[in-house]
Amino acid sequence: MSQPSTSSQETASSFGEVSLAQYLSELAAKVPAPGGGAVAALHAAQGAALVAMVARYTTRAKDAEHRPIVDRIIDAADAARDRALALADADAAAFTAVGNAYKMPKTTETETAARDAAITVALIEAARVPAAVVDEADEILSLAAELLPIGNRNVVTDIGAAADAARAAATSSQLNIEINVTSLAAADGDRFAPVLLRVDEIIARADALHADVLHIVRS
Repeated sequence: MSQPSTSSQETASSFGEVSLAQYLSELAAKVPAPGGGAVAALHAAQGAALVAMVARYTTRAKDAEHRPIVDRIIDAADAARDRALALADADAAAFTAVGNAYKMPKTTETETAARDAAITVALIEAARVPAAVVDEADEILSLAAELLPIGNRNVVTDIGAAADAARAAATSSQLNIEINVTSLAAADGDRFAPVLLRVDEIIARADALHADVLHIVRS
């Protein structure tokens, strides 16, 4: 997120409830939200869904020896998908809070101090949400990598697509964290340094997994 939101999406239904056409219409509209923050979270949700789908295709009789791992991956991926959808909603809420904070009065020293404090709290939350999306991307990528050696080869490309979605979730979130951190005091912004450093690692792991899948396809 880069600018405070005044979009109707702020009071709309959860991203898990609206149609894809409605979501894309809102995304294409000249309104601040949904924007990159929601897109990042939904990248993560799609990545998690792809992992779960491949895992569910890996429940054949021939996969019996791997069934405990596969079942665990299914449960973890489904949970990650639900969390990612919730983070898409949280991003819209964070937009609202930032916008409301900037609209607070500042005609007196007391009002200015209250406004500054509210802006700081809102910006921290606006950075926290994409940081949580990075966590989900990390988890989804780990699940995809664990599934690759045992996953149903008929849908192996979907593991690569899941890795790509996780990568996109992380890199988009990186942008949203950075834009909010720039408006925070160093002491507040520094708390997000570790998660920003992790993004480069996630990118490398996702690219490696994509390459592994491509190698399998070409073999």
